[in-house]
Amino acid sequence: MILQSGRGLQGEISIPGDKSISHRAVMFGSIAEGKTEISNFLNGADCLSTISCFRKMGADIEINGTNVSVSGSSINGLKEPESFLDTGNSGTTTRLILGLLAGTSFHTCLTGDESIAKRPMKRVTEPLKQMGAAIDGRAGGNFTPLSVRGGTLKGIDFESKVASAQVKSAILLAGLSTDGEWTKVTEPHKSRDHTERMLKSFGAEVIEEGLTVSVKGGQTLKGANIEVPGDISSAAFFLAAGASVPDSRLLLKRVGTNPTRDGILDVLKNMGASLKVTEHKTDSYEPIADLEIETSRLKGTVIEGNLIPKLIDEIPIIALMATQAEGKTVIKDAEELKVKETNRIDTVVNELKKIGADIEATDDGMIIHGKTKLKGGVKVSSHGDHRIGMMLAIASCLTENPLELEGSEAINVSYPGFFSDLDRVQQ
Repeated sequence: MILQSGRGLQGEISIPGDKSISHRAVMFGSIAEGKTEISNFLNGADCLSTISCFRKMGADIEINGTNVSVSGSSINGLKEPESFLDTGNSGTTTRLILGLLAGTSFHTCLTGDESIAKRPMKRVTEPLKQMGAAIDGRAGGNFTPLSVRGGTLKGIDFESKVASAQVKSAILLAGLSTDGEWTKVTEPHKSRDHTERMLKSFGAEVIEEGLTVSVKGGQTLKGANIEVPGDISSAAFFLAAGASVPDSRLLLKRVGTNPTRDGILDVLKNMGASLKVTEHKTDSYEPIADLEIETSRLKGTVIEGNLIPKLIDEIPIIALMATQAEGKTVIKDAEELKVKETNRIDTVVNELKKIGADIEATDDGMIIHGKTKLKGGVKVSSHGDHRIGMMLAIASCLTENPLELEGSEAINVSYPGFFSDLDRVQQ
């Protein structure tokens, strides 16, 4: 795909539904009693993988555009699938579904694409084994394909070495299948809390104390109405573009601003971006706002520590934005980037260097020197990673010459209408 260069962005965009929340709404609806109605569902490849998996286990799921209806009958209503559950490219589907499968009464085999086969699962399978699940796979259950034989689980008090919503969520979901016991998860930093918020929406008792989240086993979830806000991780690409591309002004409608996910807003403010946040009054369990951004005089910043879990998926586009900021931007404490769809530290650095960025990799992040003119006129690649693909598409708005993007189809994982939205606001 040839990406045209050097064009400002003007207009209004309705960001598609949050990927993390869309996954969870289908999962929780499938194990709840009664009907769950989901609006603004993300019809991306990852979330459709979640629907496919639960349909194979007998869940009744109907899709009508971005509206999804799920008829559940509790976790005991799920049945043994006749074939492998294929999670595609979705790490969220793979890790969270492991927590649910751990408490079922049947055997399941789980697989995914080549990227998933390289992503570590032991951080989830080990605590689930401690709870009593029988899980095996390559390298002792660290990589797919995985075999899961559900059984009687016991509650545990788990201290996670990483701040990971996927790890936390898998353990809490398994905890629902214990016989009235409490399961506790403590993290070094607070990770995104969509699971805790949504469990409460489905009627579950969840206790949050500092960095510890606890759930009691034996609870029955009840069907709910879920509005999925716009995905702030998808919005981040247009926020960064609006701030860094000359002659730009964008309004992004009804974006989720969950405080465990809004690190990109903190970074924009720290870099001096002209950003306006207008909050919506809503009954939603997730905060929602309109975000207005325009071309700004950006300055370098340091991104580290507690901020990292709040923006781990946005780091590729932040790195690009930093090339247009005056001074040095340092990103550290981001080792988690190495086990995403790609090793995002190396991939971001290598791809941005191709277009003239002054950027270097470190063991736990990267250092970017700005402000830099980006040259374009080269071939770049998503490496099958949707976040890298979108970053490079936005980069074309900043380059002097067009870019040729290989692997643009990877963007469909989280933002199927990305290029149509980009084309519509380009001047």
